[in-house]
Amino acid sequence: MESDIYSTIAQPGESIYKEKGSKFIGYCFHSKTEDEVKAVLDDIHKQHHQARHVCYAYILDTEGKVFRANDDGEPSNSAGMPILGQIRSAELSQTFIAVVRYFGGVKLGVGGLIQAYKAAAQEAVSNAKIEKRFIMESAAVQVPFDLVNEVMRILKGDDIKITDQAYDPTSCTVYFESRKSQFQQLIDQLSLIHQAKLIGID
Repeated sequence: MESDIYSTIAQPGESIYKEKGSKFIGYCFHSKTEDEVKAVLDDIHKQHHQARHVCYAYILDTEGKVFRANDDGEPSNSAGMPILGQIRSAELSQTFIAVVRYFGGVKLGVGGLIQAYKAAAQEAVSNAKIEKRFIMESAAVQVPFDLVNEVMRILKGDDIKITDQAYDPTSCTVYFESRKSQFQQLIDQLSLIHQAKLIGID
């Protein structure tokens, strides 16, 4: 069975790494969208407007397919990829790491930059709080009022959450989410209820 558990950032982490006068400040955040990444980046740029570079990487989904690495003017693959490597090494999802560099006057070379960005990212991850979460699926079921209790009995599991309920003159629509590994079983059970209409199912 495909795992429906992933690790992500519960509380942000920061780090400071110094090498030959250059200072690297790392930030590690939970992020699920590019808009969230942009908002954090904008704040970091305002806070460190005199910094030479703000390099970053992220993985926004739980499967590792939505990712990016940005060198922000550093030599190609010397900053963004080492940062991305630390996200992958820690097996994190929905995670964004930025590393700010203040140039100290001495060039580090590509190898030195790779090591510095890697170290700053790694320490930022170490200083963050990481937690495991479930991959969730969501849908809704519409039933006549006299069948609502039957729906509620099915949706009473520990890893099932009722997110909303809506009413019209003849029926009730219950919105819910559950662990991915339980979702199909729930749908199968709900579909057996007489007059149940499932909403949001592909």
